[in-house]
Amino acid sequence: MNAQFKKGALELCVLSKLVDNDCYGYELTEAISKEMVIATGTLYLVLKRLKDDCYVETYLVESGEGPARKYYHLTEEGREYQRIMKQEWYQFVKAVERVIEPQAD
Repeated sequence: MNAQFKKGALELCVLSKLVDNDCYGYELTEAISKEMVIATGTLYLVLKRLKDDCYVETYLVESGEGPARKYYHLTEEGREYQRIMKQEWYQFVKAVERVIEPQAD
């Protein structure tokens, strides 16, 4: 899959995965990696930016299998941002389809 396509969509994918459930970073990477190849480091950069913009909050949960895990939780601002981004994504996809599909005369 084209890296530029993924770059534009990864933030929306992360936000969308957090709509229903809080997740820790590796869990998000695994879930998204089932559909596209991503580097773990890339995902953490997205998570940091989302946290800096107050779209996600973090909290620690002790793990019986090693160090505590940092969970990411969508804020109300993050939920609204995800809703808007999702709507804009669908508008964008439809616009691209209109451009790339042959036009019937």
